[in-house]
Amino acid sequence: MKLQPMETKIPQEWNKFYLKDVTFINLMRRRIYNVLIVANPYDAFMLEDDGRVEEKIYNEYTELGLRYPPTFTQVSTTEEAAKVLETTNVDLVICMPGNADNDAFSVARSIKADFPDIHCVVLTPFSHGITRRMQDEDLSIFDYVFCWLGNTNLILSIIKLIEDKMNLEHDIREGGVQMILLVEDSIRFYSSILPNLYNFLLVQSKSFSKEALNRHSATMRMRGRPKVVLARTYEEAITLYNRYKDNTLGVISDARFPLTPVATPSPKAEDKDPEAGLKLLRTIRAQDEYVPLILESAETENRTKAEAEGFRYVDKNSKTMNRDLRRLMEEHMGFGDFIFRDPKTHEEVARVGTLKELQDNIFKIPNDSMLYHVSRNHMSRWLCARAIFPVSAFLKNVTWHKLQDVDAHRQIIFDAIVQYRHMKNIGVVAVFDRMKFDRYAHFARIGEGSLGGKGRGLAFLDNVIKLHPEFNRYENVKVQIPKTLVLCTDLFDEFMEKNNLYSIALSDASDDEILRHFLRAQLPDSLIADFFTFFEATRSPIAIRSSSLLEDSHYQPFAGIYSTYMIPYLNDRYAMLRMLASAIKGVYASVYYRDSKAYMTATSNVIDQEKMAVILQEVVGKEYGDHYYPNMSGVLRSLNYYPIGDETAEEGIASLALGLGKYIVDGGQTLRVSPYHPDQVLQMSEMEIALRETQTQFYALDLKHVDEDFSVDDGFNILKLKVKEADKDGSLRYIASTFDPYDQVIRDGLYDGGRKIISFAGVLQQGIIPLPEVLRMSMKLGAEAMRRPVEIELACNIHDDRTAELYLLQIRPIVDSKQMLDEDVASVPDEHCLLRSHTSLGHGISEEVCDVLYVKYDDSFSAMNNFYVADDIERINRKFLAEGRSYVLVGPGRWGSSDHYLGVPVKWPHISAARVIVEVALKNYRVDPSQGTHFFQNLTSFGVGYFTIDTNAPDGGLIRKDLLDSMPAVEETEYVRHVRFDHPLKIMMDGKKQEGVVML
Repeated sequence: MKLQPMETKIPQEWNKFYLKDVTFINLMRRRIYNVLIVANPYDAFMLEDDGRVEEKIYNEYTELGLRYPPTFTQVSTTEEAAKVLETTNVDLVICMPGNADNDAFSVARSIKADFPDIHCVVLTPFSHGITRRMQDEDLSIFDYVFCWLGNTNLILSIIKLIEDKMNLEHDIREGGVQMILLVEDSIRFYSSILPNLYNFLLVQSKSFSKEALNRHSATMRMRGRPKVVLARTYEEAITLYNRYKDNTLGVISDARFPLTPVATPSPKAEDKDPEAGLKLLRTIRAQDEYVPLILESAETENRTKAEAEGFRYVDKNSKTMNRDLRRLMEEHMGFGDFIFRDPKTHEEVARVGTLKELQDNIFKIPNDSMLYHVSRNHMSRWLCARAIFPVSAFLKNVTWHKLQDVDAHRQIIFDAIVQYRHMKNIGVVAVFDRMKFDRYAHFARIGEGSLGGKGRGLAFLDNVIKLHPEFNRYENVKVQIPKTLVLCTDLFDEFMEKNNLYSIALSDASDDEILRHFLRAQLPDSLIADFFTFFEATRSPIAIRSSSLLEDSHYQPFAGIYSTYMIPYLNDRYAMLRMLASAIKGVYASVYYRDSKAYMTATSNVIDQEKMAVILQEVVGKEYGDHYYPNMSGVLRSLNYYPIGDETAEEGIASLALGLGKYIVDGGQTLRVSPYHPDQVLQMSEMEIALRETQTQFYALDLKHVDEDFSVDDGFNILKLKVKEADKDGSLRYIASTFDPYDQVIRDGLYDGGRKIISFAGVLQQGIIPLPEVLRMSMKLGAEAMRRPVEIELACNIHDDRTAELYLLQIRPIVDSKQMLDEDVASVPDEHCLLRSHTSLGHGISEEVCDVLYVKYDDSFSAMNNFYVADDIERINRKFLAEGRSYVLVGPGRWGSSDHYLGVPVKWPHISAARVIVEVALKNYRVDPSQGTHFFQNLTSFGVGYFTIDTNAPDGGLIRKDLLDSMPAVEETEYVRHVRFDHPLKIMMDGKKQEGVVML
């Protein structure tokens, strides 16, 4: 049956429906933007850095379409708090009393005295000592007291609970938002149940918005989720219910709690009425026979009492309590299906679970059932509970009294749903759905675990791009992230357990043996169809990247430790599936390689606590015959530790290269440029420098040889090619200059004959695309969003028509030590120094190091033996790790370069016990300082100093090698010496002035 639209029977207000869709801005108008943490630094660190707190907050703010997540500021004294409050509008104070004193309470009281409207809460791990002290404290200034149980969702729950309280009156009256009343006086219990409750509501809200929402409408519904209101006494609970009874979605009540307010945060047993919960639910039931009522209790006899009166019951002692509560809420609080019933028998005649199902079935419902529900406004209520307020409000006005025609009501409902579903949009971090993931989708996750460090960074980057439309102000450059699918950490757990891999993984087996076992294991069969969908959506090579829980942590980054594989796109999807499965298993196996375990030891982490998510991501690039690579890859740092000329440290630095970004990470020769000074490229300042110090090779993915077995080396199918190969491919237009050997000049652009120089002149100086502007914007907005200096990986495809796609691949914070220097490093006399560098990286003081490990060198030094040098250093480094000691490492050339002619080819785990690393430029062996790799991310994060000393320059620094050579060796090989001083060396580094010394 096809019904024609009955526009004449639809009120004219229908045309206003489109305008009402953006009224979400009127909900949740009062927000927590600035949070002040009153705590000692250790407690604040525990709060801010624990687990997925930032991810949870970023994700919800992304989904709600808000511009800025809350900013957290930590203070420990009244003076510090006053200084912050002078310049910042603080919305919430989290007071964390420590074990030793109650200073945090004093600071909070002084804040509340001057700013009475600021919300204040207490957050503390409850110990007997803290509990006793809090009994004697006046906590009347605090909205709530919370118990830190290690659940990272609690921070989000505190913010949401306060925001719900702030917006309750307005949003219920203006938007018809529903309220869930939670009645509970136990601090421990509501600190535990609130994260569960908010998680459930947010997940349900996501579920409700699956079908027909665009970005604005989805945001409206998320903001319109039911509000949680916490009451701690009978008096408070009944007052709230009486005020908002028409918008009460349900009540969850404890059995035993005080009838009236009490003075202490933890009421004594004699202050509580054992029947308070039952009394409350009876009173509410007398006023509303349909509202869902749930009693939760640890006293088993209350089950019988509750069920006798028709209340639902949850056992607090049950291990499945959270699951039981969620089930009851799904079944009875409007989160479940809409059930059409026969008005005479009350039997079910139809059931719909989504808006689309209602649309598909509305014309199949019997007339008498339709009349029954329409006349009682049931459908409007169901939509309201699911936060579909525009449709709900419209249908609520189309009453049976106004329009007594069942078929007309069907058509109106159908038309309203169709109009509403036209506005649907995909969520920012979507749960992967084979039916929805297509070429227009770009970010999804499989699994319920963590996204891992890189996954969180990608989600955050995507959020930054979406919240800042200025990224796309340039018509010829599109800024985005690549199409991405994340396999969350719970899939890693399942893979390890079902294949019994922990025994081999945690053993001393070789990397190759571990990889063989992992490759023989099986991934879940459910992933096969998902992968086929992803292949079809991307139709490009795929990068399989690690995204561990610890990777790219703000304090202990694991960047570059685990494997990243790339596989080509194949028309044979089963062959591609085999390659993808092997690559995922290879990434999983890399958690347990020797280097990874060594790194875990160096960072005092436990290997069996590491969890791995995997990112599947389209590889940025273009196909050139049997090769695949982008025109440009880059690493962007908002702090420049090597400013030249009129550059400043705060202006940042970019390292750009042709081809895959692995070339930059491996320490290859890149073009170093400040986005604020794109015309000042040191490497292009002189012809000799340009010929000697610009890129001559690049990395590309091999599309031809696809049958090779996967190995521990994740670059087994990455080719290192000469730049002339790219010239043949035609990929150098706009990014290269040409050396004219006859005129002995370098001309921007491509010309026949002559060597091609990777100068990026077309995009840096000639404005083919506004690359410097986009790089500056990326640094500025990324650093602002993370509230700290950042490092951003990127790649770019540049087309002949002067358009480009610039992909932001990863963002990480650059962490600087906060140690204070008590003297001027530059004023230390040379005679007191073993080493001095005027271009040092790092900041702080160390007085624990007695050892120096240095490469034996002289004026005839040869880089031919650098491989053997690396082996010696790795072996000695393991001894230092075992003894818990650190050392100063000295050697010629670049540390960490994969090209042994440029320096010693060590990886970070091989030198992870070093406290200061020194690179020395010799007369016959001069290599420019290395820049901007994952290696440096580890150095800066661990506070390891990096000194550059040029023995040829008058102001190149100082090294007392004669003193080192004269000392007896603790150990000496053909290539290195280890010496030990009787007293600790004093290491001082001034990061702002780039001065560093090692004092005797």
